[in-house]
Amino acid sequence: MIWCVEDDASIRDIELYALNSAGFATKGFEDGISAWEELKKEKPELIVLDVMLPGMDGIEILTRMKDSVEYSKIPVIMATAKGQEYDRIRGLDLGADDYIVKPFSIMEMVSRVKAVLRRSQPQQVAKLLKVGGLTVNLDEHTVVVDGSRVQLTYKEFELLRMFLSHPGMVYTREQLFSQVWNMEYMGDSRTLDSHIRTLRQKLGGYGKMIETVRNVGYRWEAGYDK
Repeated sequence: MIWCVEDDASIRDIELYALNSAGFATKGFEDGISAWEELKKEKPELIVLDVMLPGMDGIEILTRMKDSVEYSKIPVIMATAKGQEYDRIRGLDLGADDYIVKPFSIMEMVSRVKAVLRRSQPQQVAKLLKVGGLTVNLDEHTVVVDGSRVQLTYKEFELLRMFLSHPGMVYTREQLFSQVWNMEYMGDSRTLDSHIRTLRQKLGGYGKMIETVRNVGYRWEAGYDK
C-alpha cells in the first residue's frame, strides 16, 4: 500500500491514478493530521509526503515517524515545491529516503517509488550452501556437519565453497591453486593434496563426495549424499 499525502486534490488524484496503473494499492490523504491518525491503524509500504500540508505539515510528520521505533522504517519520499531547497535538505537530513520537486512527471514519481522500495527491502538472509546435513554459511564463514560445527582453515573453507557452488564441475589443480592460493600451480607440490585429504577427514562421511579426477583435479560429486 502506497500513501499519497497531498492537499491539492488534482495532484493527489493524478498520483493515485499513476500508482494504481503501475500495480500499486494506494490511499490518499488531504492533510497531515488524518494521515498521522491512520498511521496508528495500519502501516503503508511507502509514503509520498507533501511538505506543505494543513494542520500538520510534512516535516512534522516525517520528524515524528523517524523518532518512532514503530514507524521509522517506513520509506518516505518528500514532495516539495520548486525553490524550496531548504525543505528538501531538511527532509533528507531528517531521514527522508528521497524527494521529488513539483511540478514533476508522473513517470518520474512512479520510478522513484519503485527505486526506494527496492532499496528499502529487507537484506537477504545469509547465503547458505547445503547438501544433506552439510551446511556452509558463506556470510558467517561457518560449516556445520549433521548439527556439529566443524572448524576449517581459510583454504579448506574456500575449497569447499568452490566445490559446493558448482557440484559435478571438475576443477583442475591449476584452477584451484589460482583461485584459492592466488598463485600458479607448482607441478610437484603436495599442498593441494594435503588440504583435500584434511578437508575430507573433517567432513566425515561427506568427505567421500570430494572425488579425485585422475590426471585432472577434483570435483564434488553431484547428486551424491553420504
